[in-house]
Amino acid sequence: MTMMLLNGASLRGGCCRHKTLLQLLGPLLNRSELYSSYRRPGAEPEKKTLWQNADFSFKKGFDVLKTQLSFLKEETKNHLIGPEGQPFSQYMLEQTRVVWQFRSQEDLNKWVISSDVEIGGKSEVYLRLGRNNQGALLYGTLNTEVPRDGETKYSGYCSMRAKPPLRSFRRKKYYDWSNFNSLYLRVRGDGRPWMVNIYTDPYFSHQKDDLYNYFMFTRGGPYWEEIKIPFSKFFLSSRGRVQDSQHPIWLDKANSTLGFTIGDKVDGPFQLEIDFIGLLNDRAHTEEFAYETYDKN
Repeated sequence: MTMMLLNGASLRGGCCRHKTLLQLLGPLLNRSELYSSYRRPGAEPEKKTLWQNADFSFKKGFDVLKTQLSFLKEETKNHLIGPEGQPFSQYMLEQTRVVWQFRSQEDLNKWVISSDVEIGGKSEVYLRLGRNNQGALLYGTLNTEVPRDGETKYSGYCSMRAKPPLRSFRRKKYYDWSNFNSLYLRVRGDGRPWMVNIYTDPYFSHQKDDLYNYFMFTRGGPYWEEIKIPFSKFFLSSRGRVQDSQHPIWLDKANSTLGFTIGDKVDGPFQLEIDFIGLLNDRAHTEEFAYETYDKN
C-alpha cells in the first residue's frame, strides 16, 4: 500500500508527492518532541515542525565539509607541535595569555547579547566596536518593569556572553587554564556594578552547568582600569555547592565561557567598554580559596 501511494505521488508531480508523504509521515512528524520546548510566558507554542525549517543544500554541505576538514588539519598540526599549539617548554613557562581581544567585527561575532526582552521585558542592549575600533562597547538601557504575563516576577537585566568554543565538526573544545590563577581584563565602565560570570560544562555530569560569579565595581570616568580577578574570588552559585579548594575542576579541563551581566535594579542607561580579556599567572597570589568552608556530617 505504501509503495502504491509513493508511486502514484511521483506520477502526479511534486505537490501531490509532498501531500502524500505528509499523510504517511504525519503521525511521526507531528510528535511533541519536534516542537520547541521554550516559549515566552503567555505566548502560544509554535506549531511548525523543525523539519519544515530545514534548508537542504548539497553545495552548502560540501562547503561546510571543506571548512571543517581545514579546521581538522589545523588542529592536527597544532597537536603535533604541543599543548595549545605551543612547544611544551613555552607552554609550561607561559604567564599571560589574551583570550579575547576586540579589534574587528569578527571579534564581536564571538559574543552574543541578551536581555529581559526574551521574557517580555523592556530592557535594551547593544554591542559594537568602540572608537577607532579599540575595544567593545556594550551599552543600552535597563528597565525593571515586570511584564504583565501573570508568571514573571522579576525583570531588568542585560548580558553579554562568549559563544562556547568548538573544534572541527562542532566538537566541544575544552580549555586548559590550569597554568593560570587570575583573570585579567582592561575595562572602562560608568560606575555601575557588573557581575562577571564563568559558565562551565566539564566532563562530569554532576558539575554540569556550574556558574561562578564575581561582582566587578567599575569606577567610571574617562580612564581605563585594569582589573585582576583571582580565580579564588569567584564563588559557586549553582546548586548550593561549595567550590573544591584543593582541585577546582572547572579550571582543569572545562568547556568554559565568560559573560557579563548587569542587573542592579536601577533604571537608566549603562555602558561598559572592554579592551581585552586575558589570563594571568600571578606568582605573588597564593590564596587557594577566598570563602569559608564548613565541614558537613
